[in-house]
Amino acid sequence: MWKSIQAVAFDVDGTLYPSWQLYIRMIPYFIKNLFFFLKYNRVRHILHRTAPLADFYEYQARLLAEEMHISVADAHRHIADKVYTGLKPFFAKVRPYRHMVETFQVFKAAGLKLAILSDFPPEQKGSVWGAAALCDAVLGSEQLGALKPSKYTFGLLAKALDVPPESVLYVGNSVISDIQGARRAGMKTAYIIPIFRLLFRRRPAEADIVFSNYRQLQKIVLQ
Repeated sequence: MWKSIQAVAFDVDGTLYPSWQLYIRMIPYFIKNLFFFLKYNRVRHILHRTAPLADFYEYQARLLAEEMHISVADAHRHIADKVYTGLKPFFAKVRPYRHMVETFQVFKAAGLKLAILSDFPPEQKGSVWGAAALCDAVLGSEQLGALKPSKYTFGLLAKALDVPPESVLYVGNSVISDIQGARRAGMKTAYIIPIFRLLFRRRPAEADIVFSNYRQLQKIVLQ
């Protein structure tokens, strides 16, 4: 086993499926709700740099209420309607990366613990293309109180898996949120490299593993 890891944990968006599949389907919806999403993105930018919160959802709503000049109750409603519920139907048409579910199955058969840690509710993606049922832990960072790259969130991931952080390999597509965040928590990291980085040979130095397809990841981890 690669460097004696005991568990592999995965980000979801852009890691288990190609982001472009979601973005291209969202274009009309995004344009229709442009004002909301511009304000909401500003709020999420703040939240990615915020310490762990006792009530993440309340603070998120308060930030959005200030941005949009609306009540906190209306902010809660907008987020629920346009993000948590509104985006859900788009995932029904999104397809995961080739061999992604197979990779979960192969790792499980090899005796590795598996987990999902996403900044958005994993249940928004239903069964997460069948991978969730194979996991020992399925976590949303919002429910934990802090978005990635918070060390606190990755620490709770290791706790949920009941393994030390240094025995966890975290797989993601964001250098800052996934790779740097997991490294600061003491985990090993694997970066799924997008085509543009491959073309320009821009491999992030922070990642322990860089891979372009899931069978390649299988081979590296199980060697």
